[in-house]
Amino acid sequence: MAAPTQRTRGSDRTREIIVETALRLFRERGYEATTMRAIAAEAGVSVGNAYYYFSSKEALIQAYYDRAQAEHEAACEELLAAERSFAGRLGGVLRAWVRVSEPYHEFAVKFFKHAAEPTNPLSPFSVESSPAREASVAIYRRVVDGSADRMDAELRAELPELLWLMSMGIVLFWVHDTSEGCRKTYRLIELTVPLVDRLVGLSHLPGLRGIARDFIAGVHELRS
Repeated sequence: MAAPTQRTRGSDRTREIIVETALRLFRERGYEATTMRAIAAEAGVSVGNAYYYFSSKEALIQAYYDRAQAEHEAACEELLAAERSFAGRLGGVLRAWVRVSEPYHEFAVKFFKHAAEPTNPLSPFSVESSPAREASVAIYRRVVDGSADRMDAELRAELPELLWLMSMGIVLFWVHDTSEGCRKTYRLIELTVPLVDRLVGLSHLPGLRGIARDFIAGVHELRS
């Protein structure tokens, strides 16, 4: 593979400066009050150059999603390579997300009203957010696939997406968490993971396998 050229490295750096500037202005002024012209001026680039890299403010948010997702993946690598218990893997991945997201907490609080709108392209459930969403689901697939714990085969197939949905609930709690160092969010993870682990661990038992599959059928029905 050819080494990156000086021009490519310069383009990547310009892109990063624009993203960093946009996130700072979103925190300081709010998402709605921040214009692409203001972002370009603060980043030291022309408006046309800003639009060359990002077609809209929404595209800048998607870049933030992608960056946050990449940071989360990197933070999970060591854990997922060493830990084999389902609870250890799940808890570690969730705690890693809180750690890497800490610098963006103030921004997330101000921005959440936009992401929470179901029809907004910035929603984590939108078509536009699908690359970041699929990458996040893939992390939970690694949690499941690398686990040595027994679980129902059908549940195992569905579990990555279900865990991602659970993580969205934790994100919602985190957005509103005003405790120092997001202590309450860490406590929520500490309380939730053992319950999920227990339910998953029981799913392969004959008496509970039917309940697990009824639940999966319900998920399929709601998804269709």
